[in-house]
Amino acid sequence: MRIPAHSVCTAIRDDIVSGVFERGSRLTEEVLARRYGVSRVPVREALRTLESEGFVVTRRHAGACVAEPTEQEAADLLEIRMLLEPLGAARAAQRRTEAHLKVLRGLVRLGQERVRRGEGEDLRSLGGWFHETLAQASGSPALIALLTQLRHKIAWMYAVEQPVRPADSWAEHGALVDAVARRDPERARALAIQHAERATAAHRLRRPPGQPAGAPRVRTSQHPVNIAGVRH
Repeated sequence: MRIPAHSVCTAIRDDIVSGVFERGSRLTEEVLARRYGVSRVPVREALRTLESEGFVVTRRHAGACVAEPTEQEAADLLEIRMLLEPLGAARAAQRRTEAHLKVLRGLVRLGQERVRRGEGEDLRSLGGWFHETLAQASGSPALIALLTQLRHKIAWMYAVEQPVRPADSWAEHGALVDAVARRDPERARALAIQHAERATAAHRLRRPPGQPAGAPRVRTSQHPVNIAGVRH
């Protein structure tokens, strides 16, 4: 059974984001093919995709390596998100379907319920699903792809502190859904800007102990990847 290249790409990207592959480390086709139980062909295709996304670079005499973004490049990602997420929210207000609205409202209810019960374990995942669904509701494949790539790269470069007042964060989500439901793009855009500003303040560059400023690196993790569970 041939594992599609996009599944291998997802698996490698997840390992990069989680820190299994440290920044600057080599990514050899043979080792990756053995790790994921595939041939070198989908690995080669996956590395090309990851290079186009900025996760991988090709170096002379070394081949494919995990990229080593600068602090300025990391800061640029948050600024770009500040521009694109409000645009996505405005487009969602114009183009959302009832199915999108149902999912968004359901996620807000779940998030607010978790907050009331003091169950914060799932809040980050719920927030990620909320923003992913909001992006999908924009109806713009190009914008969805950009926002998805941004989420991956921001998760790679930053640790996010839990909100001091999670109820406020989920109230903002609820207000945003109300604006999307009313098909009010300007209100949705304004609320998305406020929410993104609050979220940006909670981001901290990932650095292991002793790592000096100017050279952020993701901590090493040893979580294995199960190809059968790779997202498609």
